[in-house]
Amino acid sequence: MVGIRLPPEDPELSSQQSRGAVCDLVSDDERSVAADSWSIKSDYGSTLDDDQRQTDASEALSAANYRAPSDYSSDKEEADAEEAAQSMLGLQSYWDSAYADELVNFREHGHAGEVWFGADVMEVVASWTKGLCIDISQGCMLNHVDDIKSEPVEGDKSLCTRSVLDIGTGNGLLLQELAKQGFSDLTGTDYSEGAIQLARSLADRDGFPNINFLVDDILESKLERQFQLVMDKGTLDAIGLHPDGPIKRMMYWDSISRLVAPGGLLVITSCNSTKNELMQEVESFNQRRIGGSQDRETPRDQEIGRDPPFQFLSYVRSYPTFMFGGSEGSCVTTLAFLRS
Repeated sequence: MVGIRLPPEDPELSSQQSRGAVCDLVSDDERSVAADSWSIKSDYGSTLDDDQRQTDASEALSAANYRAPSDYSSDKEEADAEEAAQSMLGLQSYWDSAYADELVNFREHGHAGEVWFGADVMEVVASWTKGLCIDISQGCMLNHVDDIKSEPVEGDKSLCTRSVLDIGTGNGLLLQELAKQGFSDLTGTDYSEGAIQLARSLADRDGFPNINFLVDDILESKLERQFQLVMDKGTLDAIGLHPDGPIKRMMYWDSISRLVAPGGLLVITSCNSTKNELMQEVESFNQRRIGGSQDRETPRDQEIGRDPPFQFLSYVRSYPTFMFGGSEGSCVTTLAFLRS
């Protein structure tokens, strides 16, 4: 896709703008039951049956001296209010309530519900991802990542055989858009049963009955298969808005690395992290995984330890930009990483 090339991003600029965009999604009277129902067991990943995973993540977080994003408002009260609103979007209770409402709207009025980041961004993500997959299948990405080894094949045919997983799929519309682009082995997961019910209903109505939808939590995924393409449009953002966001983001990377097949792609779209911030987060995970692998004994883990799990491949350059304080940035970032 032809588009403008973004200059180096200012992390504070883009983060400030994008965090405001997330907060705009929450109105004053919107689903207050989510805040009232908060408890220790209502958080993202609350049903973990192995406390050791969270303990390990906490220890790794402390060792890395990882800091949560700072408040950009100079007014403490405004910053606290913003943090509270953002945290709601990190709670499963919020999304269960949200999708319960959207299911009612769909059944009564046929509404598809919220399109995270908007329809334009969704279409860009789907078409850009298609082009990236075709380029890889035809051997056109060798200049970006040296160790991609694939025999050139006809572009559109390669899409039909590429397995796709959309985590935090919500209403499943991104998978519908990918189906229009030629992908056919499509699976969507979400930890909210209401989201999966809505996604299935919309797919059946819109003529995509072959899309597979499952209830699954990315932080404790029960999926046993791996996928050649894993999509994340806003899920990492929502995880980061949880009160324990930094720890849960680390758990996210541990889980996602098991779901992306070797040689597969991870495509992340975010409005709360800049390109540089996401690349730094992936690099931190790579270093943590390589360092941790030295204490493992299984052949599979030893193999993982030889190379960084994820390598940056490309990013969308065509999103609209804005100027602020003499710097140029974008409200949305989409990056692709190759699984080693």
